[in-house]
Amino acid sequence: MKLGKLYLAGGAGLPCSPPTALHWLSRAAAAGIDEAWMLIGRHIPWQYASHHRATLLDWYARASDAGIVQAALTLGQLVLQEPAVTHPGLCQRARRALDAAARAGSSEAGVLLAKLRLAVADPAPGPVVLPGRGAIKPPPGEPSIPLAAALPLARALLAQAPADGAAWTGSAAEARLLSRCAEALAREDGPGDEVQRMRELAATAGDRHAQLALGLQLARIDAEGMRLPSGCPASFKRAVRWLTLAGEQGLAEAWFALSRIYVKPEFSQRCVGEAQTCLERAAVLGHGAAQLECGLQAWRMRRSNDCNDVKAAYWLQKAAAQHCAQAAEVLMRIAPAPEKTGWALALLPLVTRELASSQPLLAARIELAALFGLTRAEALLLDVKAADHGHCLVVDIRASYGRGRRRLVLVETARQRQALDRITRQFEQVDAGLEGNYRQRLYRFKTWLQLVEAGSEGGDRARLAA
Repeated sequence: MKLGKLYLAGGAGLPCSPPTALHWLSRAAAAGIDEAWMLIGRHIPWQYASHHRATLLDWYARASDAGIVQAALTLGQLVLQEPAVTHPGLCQRARRALDAAARAGSSEAGVLLAKLRLAVADPAPGPVVLPGRGAIKPPPGEPSIPLAAALPLARALLAQAPADGAAWTGSAAEARLLSRCAEALAREDGPGDEVQRMRELAATAGDRHAQLALGLQLARIDAEGMRLPSGCPASFKRAVRWLTLAGEQGLAEAWFALSRIYVKPEFSQRCVGEAQTCLERAAVLGHGAAQLECGLQAWRMRRSNDCNDVKAAYWLQKAAAQHCAQAAEVLMRIAPAPEKTGWALALLPLVTRELASSQPLLAARIELAALFGLTRAEALLLDVKAADHGHCLVVDIRASYGRGRRRLVLVETARQRQALDRITRQFEQVDAGLEGNYRQRLYRFKTWLQLVEAGSEGGDRARLAA
């Protein structure tokens, strides 16, 4: 205790050293000396306490409960320090101490109290919505914030920020607050100078949603790439910078907006190839409109590359899964659903264990034909390993069967996917040359049909398949 006091004030040949004083006072407080934690709360600021937060929170909480204003301020800063403390009891003590300090006239305590209320959600049922003003729409997993509570703090941050936004060093929580306030104000009153300033600061601090919103605002376009009715000229180069930063943080909307900017004739750096790259990155991240456009582009270019129809089916299938009616309609034209009736469905009940053990590849081909509506020639000649593209089956037997045509069959259900994986594994274990040519495969198939027809059951079905 005496060493702590000496290092706290300096004297007796010892220098003034708050970190050393904190060390000895913490040991004294742990030994049960109340004066030690009161000295810690009154004289040790946050910059020294932040390195030992876990062990010091209790001492600052006790000093705050004792009415020491400086301890309350330091406690609030420690609770808000990343990662923020979420212990309800400790947060409640910090709010109570900061509230008392704010009522005593401490403006810093008021700011910390507002930050604490925003960072740690109160157990209140839902956000408060004021007449004519909405609550801030949070990202998934974050609590809703009343605009009336958030806006004063956001404006206080604006007032404290330097004129050069690039020099602002706000925390991630402050950046999120500014971004969400700007979004709420833009919905209510439209984009203005205050909204743009909030977005610039939040974007500088790395908030991806603010970077996206600022990029769209500078480009004078909406999220779909449509020109906004605004008399101000667009600044595409600045917009590209912010949208690229947002896209690199995983926002598909940013890449989609970039794909629209790069094809604008008024953009000095217009580049169709770069636009296509951005569009594909947006599609990979799950942007429905980008997936639809990628699918349509690949389908239009199908004659230049045989794989483009497979690529088109992939993207259109992704877009259709997001309830895009146009994608579903085009997909039905590219890959019509297989017929539910046919020769293979009639024969499938006749595929016995004996056939599966004696001629496993023939049994697998009959099952494959039943699942995907293949003709007899397609079932017997299909290269299963080469045909499987994950999302679809490419049925192409033209090299071995002159009357065949190339077509796609979608893999739509988990049952189809599991069966196709199992059948593919069967063919991976066998050399393709062992099955012979089409005549040899057809001979084995018809021989099996004759055996089935000769039996008492399944004769009609076998004659139908033949």
